[in-house]
Amino acid sequence: MRTPVNPPDGVALGPYSAAVVGAGLLYCSGQTPVDPATGDLATGGVEHQTRQCFRNLFVVLAAAGLGPDDVVKVNVYLTNMDDFAAMNLAYAEFFEEPFPARTTVGVAALPLGAAVEIELVAAMGSPAG
Repeated sequence: MRTPVNPPDGVALGPYSAAVVGAGLLYCSGQTPVDPATGDLATGGVEHQTRQCFRNLFVVLAAAGLGPDDVVKVNVYLTNMDDFAAMNLAYAEFFEEPFPARTTVGVAALPLGAAVEIELVAAMGSPAG
């Protein structure tokens, strides 16, 4: 059984839940760098877009009563692997040691022409949550 989490101020570009709780984990759908205030793709380079992705994801985490310390796995999708270092700089602003596990892959394209999309999994029963 899955329980959806859809914050009222969340960003969704299709027919899916922002996150789903199942088996003690919160599975967050991928978030692109859409600015919820405008509905437009955040402008700026991949660092700025990475920050917007995490702001969008952390709204979903908060709706489930969780925060960054509850995150156990992050998947990052980049349209250009040359942006890895810039993404990594922004990424490091959002987590402290011990860092979540992470996978970063290059993809051909993302919705709205985004340079980055990020999804994550958080533990519902972690000490911080």
